[in-house]
Amino acid sequence: MTKTLLQQITKMSVLTASLLCFSQVQAQQAPTSEAPTADQVVGALEKLSGVTPGERRNHIIGICFKGNFVGAKSAQTYSRSALFSGTSISVVGRFSLAGGNPKAPDSVKSPRGMALQFALPGNTIHHFTMLNVPVFSAATPQTFYDAAMSNMPDPATGKPDPEKQKAFRETHPDAKPLGEFMAKNNPPVSYANSDFFSIHTFKFINQKNEATLVKWQFVPEDGVKRLTDAEMASAPPRFLDEDLIAKTGKGPVRWKMILTIGEPGDEQTNPTVYWPAERKKIEAGVLTITSATPQKGADCEKINFDPLVMSDGIAPTADPVLNFRSSAYASSFGKRLSGQ
Repeated sequence: MTKTLLQQITKMSVLTASLLCFSQVQAQQAPTSEAPTADQVVGALEKLSGVTPGERRNHIIGICFKGNFVGAKSAQTYSRSALFSGTSISVVGRFSLAGGNPKAPDSVKSPRGMALQFALPGNTIHHFTMLNVPVFSAATPQTFYDAAMSNMPDPATGKPDPEKQKAFRETHPDAKPLGEFMAKNNPPVSYANSDFFSIHTFKFINQKNEATLVKWQFVPEDGVKRLTDAEMASAPPRFLDEDLIAKTGKGPVRWKMILTIGEPGDEQTNPTVYWPAERKKIEAGVLTITSATPQKGADCEKINFDPLVMSDGIAPTADPVLNFRSSAYASSFGKRLSGQ
């Protein structure tokens, strides 16, 4: 995505920008007859959790925040993006819970999201859309769709069919890495005590037009802390929002951006695969959150945090899930803006 196109996007309405991203992805990666479309995946999520008109179909529960990001100039070795100019960049963001159930408690054992919109020079923007798990739940959109279908409530019991869930696990080994991670790691005690991962592999491009495969992780200054089983059972329904508002009311909350440098041959199109632990890591910046507010009516509420909205110097890989997320987000976004 060129700098000129990004400038055009930021001058349009948010809806127009999202539809533009949607049309680009559809043109580049038209689904086959076997693969699910973005509308089919969004429709499956609607059947799974129901529809709350005007709200997100996934990650429906969330909280908005504002702050700034200062990128490390040392990262310019790998990327010419204005993110790494060393100057303070304004950020609007959102924390969220995975899923479309608006009544899900904050203690639910599901991934948490951190979405960031950076305001860059020249009226351009850049999005990071991350999760607090190191791998994704699916290597392809088909697996994601099949997972949703396998969890549909049985009309007779009102609960998912255990046999269908078992069959899904046996036929979709790409779902196993995240399942194993979630089984071993309880949810965080606070958004401020959770790390967040890029999940996908991206390309950083420097001034010499050299491309480097990268992943990143945002590590909380106060450390990663997880709920005990007893705390999960007794936690208030909305403790995450209350905690973050209280913490930012007392002072800034920070994360370090840790960049992992890939090597030739590292997996770049399958977000369920871990990179070797010994890969080189550098500190690429600091995110500081200065305020948090309920999402209703706040700046982050109407933003479509499309992961393919990028600035010059950062580019996507051919990861099918990364590219599909853009079209699925646009489908959901169009529905909620129209009040559906």
